Amino acid sequence: MNSRIFIDRPIFSAVISVAIVILGIISLSQLPMEQFPEIAPPTISVRASYTGANAETVQKSVIVPLEEAINGVEDMMYMVSTATNSGMANIQIYFRQGTDGDIAMVNVQNRIASAQGLLPAEVTRSGVNVGKRQTSRIKTIALYSPDNSYDEKFINNYMKINIEPRLSRVSGVGEVDVRGADYSMRIWLDPAKMASYGLVPADIRQVLDEQNLEKATGTLGADSDNTFRYVLKYRGRYEEVNEFENLVIRAGKDGTVLRLKDVARIELGQRGYDFAGRVNGHPGTTASISQTAGSNANEIITEVDKVMEDISSTLPSGLKLVSLMSTKDFLDASISKVVQTLIEAIILVILVVYVFLQSFRSTFIPLIGIIVSLIGTFAFLHIAGFSINMITLFALVLVIGTVVDDAIVVVEAVQARFDAGERSPYRATIGAMKDIATALVTTTFVFMAVFIPVSFMGGTTGVFYRQFGLTMAVAVGISLINAMTLSPALCALILTPHGEKTDVGKRSFSTRFHDGFDRIFLRLSSRYVRGVAWMLRHKWLTGLLVIIASCGLAWLLTNTKTGLVPAEDMSSVNIDVQMPPGTNLSTTMKMMEEIDRRVRDIPQIEIYSRTAGFGSITGQSVTAGTFDIRLKNWKYRTGKDDDIQAVIAEIYRRTADITSAKIQVFTRGMIPGYGATNGFELYVQDHNGGEVENLKEITFNFLEQLNKRPEISRATTSFDTKYPQYSVEVDAAACKRNGVSPSDVLDALSGYIGGSYASNLNKFSKLYRVMVQASPEFRLDTHALSSMFVRNADGEMSPISQYITVERVFGTESLSRFNLFPAIRVNGNAARGYSSGQAIAAVKEVASQTLPMGYGFEFSGMAREEASSGADTLTIFVICVVFIYLILCSLYESLFIPIAVIVSVPFGLAGSLLFANLSGLENNIYLQVGLLMLIGMLAKTAILLTEYASERRRAGMSIVAAALSAARVRLRPILMTSLTLIFGMLPMAFASGVGANGNKSIGIGTCGGMAIGVLALLFLVPVLFVVFQWLEEKLMPRRKRQ
Repeated sequence: MNSRIFIDRPIFSAVISVAIVILGIISLSQLPMEQFPEIAPPTISVRASYTGANAETVQKSVIVPLEEAINGVEDMMYMVSTATNSGMANIQIYFRQGTDGDIAMVNVQNRIASAQGLLPAEVTRSGVNVGKRQTSRIKTIALYSPDNSYDEKFINNYMKINIEPRLSRVSGVGEVDVRGADYSMRIWLDPAKMASYGLVPADIRQVLDEQNLEKATGTLGADSDNTFRYVLKYRGRYEEVNEFENLVIRAGKDGTVLRLKDVARIELGQRGYDFAGRVNGHPGTTASISQTAGSNANEIITEVDKVMEDISSTLPSGLKLVSLMSTKDFLDASISKVVQTLIEAIILVILVVYVFLQSFRSTFIPLIGIIVSLIGTFAFLHIAGFSINMITLFALVLVIGTVVDDAIVVVEAVQARFDAGERSPYRATIGAMKDIATALVTTTFVFMAVFIPVSFMGGTTGVFYRQFGLTMAVAVGISLINAMTLSPALCALILTPHGEKTDVGKRSFSTRFHDGFDRIFLRLSSRYVRGVAWMLRHKWLTGLLVIIASCGLAWLLTNTKTGLVPAEDMSSVNIDVQMPPGTNLSTTMKMMEEIDRRVRDIPQIEIYSRTAGFGSITGQSVTAGTFDIRLKNWKYRTGKDDDIQAVIAEIYRRTADITSAKIQVFTRGMIPGYGATNGFELYVQDHNGGEVENLKEITFNFLEQLNKRPEISRATTSFDTKYPQYSVEVDAAACKRNGVSPSDVLDALSGYIGGSYASNLNKFSKLYRVMVQASPEFRLDTHALSSMFVRNADGEMSPISQYITVERVFGTESLSRFNLFPAIRVNGNAARGYSSGQAIAAVKEVASQTLPMGYGFEFSGMAREEASSGADTLTIFVICVVFIYLILCSLYESLFIPIAVIVSVPFGLAGSLLFANLSGLENNIYLQVGLLMLIGMLAKTAILLTEYASERRRAGMSIVAAALSAARVRLRPILMTSLTLIFGMLPMAFASGVGANGNKSIGIGTCGGMAIGVLALLFLVPVLFVVFQWLEEKLMPRRKRQ
């Protein structure tokens, strides 16, 4: 590129930069914001309900047929299913990243259609629901009555009728899961009265089918010459309690009528009675909002907040709608913090530049380069379909110290011309650009080349690397354009040589500062050159240091604790409570009230809700409970004991003496779509198809050994086989003797005890179920079976108890399968001071020692992604280094000189990991993107030395003299490049508050790696240049041109 064109046409040069900035500003206004790029795997949820069935029945009759049909659907990764004693079947199918969620859902629906004929009629009638959604929540809201003027049933249904439908219509919302039951018309049967009239539950269902229905009745006068047409309108389904009470069961010729109210109690109740919720101690309910795969969480929450604000204005007096958790809170605070860090970094970088250039005019030119490069990058983000997220913002912070380099090189080259005696800014700029244009393009392309290999990576880490790498590469590319166009044009216009007199004949401050700085730097430069000369006399020391650095890097890579993303204070905490097997809901509620009493006055808590009958980890169960706690804003929690880990520790301390319940406190997952917790999740599998009791014993033994490991804080499972149950056996012979079918016995038993979905009713503009079941007081224990009767073919009634035998046994609350194998879910957390990567390694080691043949385990959620990507880091770095080496080989037409360029890379990587270890940080994705940038930055900086030394050698200098000359001349630009990067990272290295762990991972690692890498570069690259240049000339003599 001929820079003279742009020097001669400064307005044209300015227009190019202004156009880039305008495009960037326009794109910035249209870019979506999110915490992370879209990295979670598309997830399809399949749900079905089998009223009255236990977990084993649901698994055999619902889960197995559906799983067999779904298994192997295109692009599927893995599948998890759960069957519960409440009759619920839930299957989650996870697809490979990049799969179209809509196509995946259609494929799953097609597979399910082929299995419909294998499902029980009750399940088919209720329907199998298929939807695309992520497994993690993006927002949790609560509706409650602060003055206790409304009961929980009303609040639940107000949420479902008036709030849930509006939130579900928000684009991107996958599901609004209200923790509470719908209204339902409950027909509570009296078994004794039913028997006295010779009735069984099937008769009631038949009555409902006959009389509670919608029917088309036609039109009178249609297709005729009549003047009027009359539409016949049947009243349709019943809506009121008294209407159901007066349903006719039987009518005699004598005028007697048997109505439903004669054998049952009817009320508008709830579909289920397994939930009890409170918000801040008042009646209330909560709802969790999840997003669809591929949607933008920030945009969804913004729209949800608008809808909530509108709803709040129309709420009845005595109701209040609040937000318990929102991922947007952390996102907004984190982005605000990163923007603040960005500004601080720019200020520090400009200060460093001014110290080295000693001129406000000279400093102004790199500042313009920073602004053009950063804002212009937003245009690329928009074109590439990226978003403003933590990865792209961190890339922009990191790149500040890099984009300034090209402009610095231009200004420094012009100043060097001034120092050499040139007085004309125009001629100085022309000459400087001739000298450095090739080096500028070369170093920039080498830096950008680092990110080419990682752009082709797949998986979650590939998305991180791709967005980070391409953002940095484009920013540096724009800085090169600016350095070749606007920067030289400005140099020719505004720069002046140091030492010129001002109007009053006095030397300016910048001139005096320049002279003082030069004297100090001259002494430093002389000592540095003497140090390089000493290293040249002791070349063996260079080889020893390279070996030590390489070995140290290998050791640090294998011994630095690892993780995917650092855990942050996200201002929300969950408490999962698991009661002993067999506990009823009222006992669970009492335990929840006791925990509530103990934790409610923790000063960091702003608002909280509790729900009995549902666990964040365990799911729906009367033995489970959960607290959703929102902490106060980060700006009000600045003390040592105010961070989220201190709050969790305080909750554990206050509940430490509770032995009748398992209590697990956790924060939500850092990456949306990878599970509800921030810990690890795995499934222990039985590949033999053995008894569930054997799987339980093996899993409990595995947990016992796992909890002995120092890396593991708590590893638990909610699975147990000690839930009290009764095994029912039907005496087929006794049935046949009395003319009763065994299926009739089971149907009556199911109708009275399990209940059945018998019909529907329309009310409040919604469709609700009509449930038929024996009243609770008539089904308390096995003695109740004597009062429940079945009818034989002759119409005679006999008690069910004479056909069945019940035996007390123990069983499970729920059953899970992972990829078609019976499995038990295990959740855990890394101990304090250990990383998730170390916890995962401990799990693998314990599993290999304790799980027998035929049993295995698989991670799910974020742990699965981290476990599968653990070996990628070293591969990525090796590929990047090899790629740089190949490019340098082509540029230098040499196989040896590029080795001298990249020798500082192991020092930089080792330094970064060393500082991370000393600071207690883990080798996570943030640290790794910093390491990736270091590779390119150190190689780019080293080229400044080798390029100049090669030129001096071609000019006729000896190899040693060329190396020493390069060391002397290139010290200043190398120090400027390095210090601008290091000072630009200092705000991140010393970050506090929201997002501090991620900032520190990048800041400390980058500062430490750059400091050690540049120190090694300054003293070792000249020595290695001498060695490899000598080898080059000895082994590969230059071809003689004819």
